[in-house]
Amino acid sequence: MKVESYFLLFLSIFGGVFAAIYWFVSKETSGSIMLLATCFLGALPGGYYLWWSRRMTPRPEDDSTALPSSGAGTVGYFPSSSIWPFVIGMGALLVGLSLIFGLWSAVVGLTMAVFAVFGVIAESRHGGISRH
Repeated sequence: MKVESYFLLFLSIFGGVFAAIYWFVSKETSGSIMLLATCFLGALPGGYYLWWSRRMTPRPEDDSTALPSSGAGTVGYFPSSSIWPFVIGMGALLVGLSLIFGLWSAVVGLTMAVFAVFGVIAESRHGGISRH
């Protein structure tokens, strides 16, 4: 995870430096804020990955002397297919459309999203639909 964290932190520094340069050269606010947002979008996951990589055992990808056989075995847990991410997305769409159509669609969208979150939690604890 160190390689990923260093890459994201580099992007964060790059965005911060160019945000400062862009501000002093152009005095334009919106572009500077977008470049500053790029800085934060790299710093948040990069800092988290760096923090987490110091607390976990090194992966084979982090070892420069690792062989391809070092990564053999169980890769990890992959969830089964589910309808709940689609329902969460439709709820978010309705919340966004509430800016156009009124507050009633926000209520429907938030209700859909809350039920979908509970559906994801229940499905991940009990297992999804088994298709053999």
